[in-house]
Amino acid sequence: MQAKDTGTVFIVDDDDDFRDSMQWLLESDDLPVQSFSSARDFLSQYKGEKGCMLLDVRMPEINGLALQQIMIERDIRLPIVVLSGHGDIPMAVTAMKNGAIDFLEKPFDDEVLIPLVQTALQKAEELFAGQEQLNQIRELYDSLSRREKEVMALVVTGKANREIAEDLGISPKTVEVHRSRVMSKMRAESLPELVNQAAQLEE
Repeated sequence: MQAKDTGTVFIVDDDDDFRDSMQWLLESDDLPVQSFSSARDFLSQYKGEKGCMLLDVRMPEINGLALQQIMIERDIRLPIVVLSGHGDIPMAVTAMKNGAIDFLEKPFDDEVLIPLVQTALQKAEELFAGQEQLNQIRELYDSLSRREKEVMALVVTGKANREIAEDLGISPKTVEVHRSRVMSKMRAESLPELVNQAAQLEE
């Protein structure tokens, strides 16, 4: 049995029969599935859930490549496995260059699909864990005062308290107090950890 928080497999394909058979196959392996007949349906209903996507490249209105681009713009981070017909291979290759993790040429063997989806869900787990950590760091950073943010920005460059004091026109003792508050509010155990947090915020 899959863990309940394994993530959802989002199928976006305009072929009803194919979509239904895929959903049946994945659900028979205890995977939660949501299927959509168009990119527009997916975009209007997706609420930021963890998971991966099986995406058909050739669809009316918004095709797979266009949906992938919209997802990048909206920062929707779902690992994507592209599904393509024989004539769509160049599109699938483009999708891979844009960040898809793999592509399957229709028709494909059911045995190939499940391990690929498992890999995509594992990648989703890592992506979402990283995103949660970043959200937490942002929250902590937002709790800093303006002066504390200024001190943090200089601390992570490796400057000593005396240099920071000169830069900001305050006493080294005041810098020490702010520095201590920054470490406490950011829950950083060490300077390297604070530097790492600052790097994540910049990304």
